[in-house]
Formats: sequence, C-alpha cells, structure tokens
Amino acid sequence: MMPFDIVGELLMTIERFSEIVEEEMALLPDYVFDELNGGVIVDERVNMHPESRNDDLYIMGTYSSGDIPGKQVTLYYGSFMVTMPGASEEEIRDRIRETLRHEFLHHLETKAGLFGKGSLIEEDRDRMIRYYSV
Repeated sequence: MMPFDIVGELLMTIERFSEIVEEEMALLPDYVFDELNGGVIVDERVNMHPESRNDDLYIMGTYSSGDIPGKQVTLYYGSFMVTMPGASEEEIRDRIRETLRHEFLHHLETKAGLFGKGSLIEEDRDRMIRYYSV
C-alpha cells in the first residue's frame, strides 16, 4: 500500500523518484559504473525482506552480480514510499543517496573480490544478527 496525502495524491511519484535517482547517479564518478552491465533500475514494488519477523523489514535496494540480468543495482520505490510516510523530498533524496551508494559499494567490493572481514556483506550480516537479537 502506497502512502497518500490528505487529498489522496501519492507523496512522490515514481517519475520524480526516478529523476532523483538519475540526479544522484550523476554525482558518482564514472568508474563506479564499470562492469555494471545491468544498469540501475527503479522497481515500483514494495520489497519485504524474506526474513522479516513482523513485516517491519523492507529492502530499499539490491545489488545483483549474476549472469542474468547481469550486474545491476535496483532501488525499490514502493519500499521507500511505505517506510517514509510524510517525508520531505529532501529526506527521500538523502535515503536514495545512501541506498544507491550502499549498493554501488557492494558492486565495487564484488569487483575487487572483497567478501570477508571488513566487507559490506559482513556489515549487512551483522545488521541482520542485531535485528534478530532485539
């Protein structure tokens, strides 16, 4: 379910969300796009984490590095809208920036073969451990 304002309008359209993603991508150096053959995708879905305990853990973005569809970053518009009701455009932009850079860091670490101690994969795993321990 998408958040709506008092007159029933979406708080931010997917078109505006996509524009902000493009603007934030333009701030990144060219080298981060190397080998990102699947590009950056805005997906309209709400993406609930499959291990969410109380329907409270949403996936904002993902990095895929498989053969199909290739190396790709996906941002989930629906997840942003559901988790940020009443947020200003600037707050949504900040979260887009944070998520986009997080996923590009996964891309760079994967390219460099960094998967162990000190990697973002380990950090994400530790976040999930903390989530389950609460």
